[in-house]
Amino acid sequence: MNKVPMTVGGFQSLKEELRWRQQEERPRIIEAISEARAHGDLSENAEYHAAKEQQSLNEGRVGELEDLIARAEVIDVSKLSGDRVKFGATVVIIDEDTEEKKRYQIVGDQEADVKSGRISISSPIARALIGKGVGDAIEVNAPGGARGYEIVDVSFG
Repeated sequence: MNKVPMTVGGFQSLKEELRWRQQEERPRIIEAISEARAHGDLSENAEYHAAKEQQSLNEGRVGELEDLIARAEVIDVSKLSGDRVKFGATVVIIDEDTEEKKRYQIVGDQEADVKSGRISISSPIARALIGKGVGDAIEVNAPGGARGYEIVDVSFG
């Protein structure tokens, strides 16, 4: 059983989603199924079939969340330090072509959200950054072609 790295915040959000799906969403769906059943013939009851599909999707996600939580390797980023990029690091890079600065935190796959500056540890840019330090240049093979970046800052916490 391989561990899934994630930050404390990512672990908490998974636990909150699991709680919501089990304690709020599951009873709501069960109520919708009961209500749809009361309408009679189930073979042509669209509400019933839609509620059953919602139930299936919800239970599938509950199983997925339980698995992720069981395999979670929670890493407290505030306790990390160093001058090399590793999981949890916040990295500032400059695009060598456009001089544009970008700031990313390297997080677990489940927490990744590029819009808020969190990239997955398994993304091409994160893999290129791991083990590097300030002043190092990296090249990332992106869908639009190879891009060059220079690391200008590495911090934790």
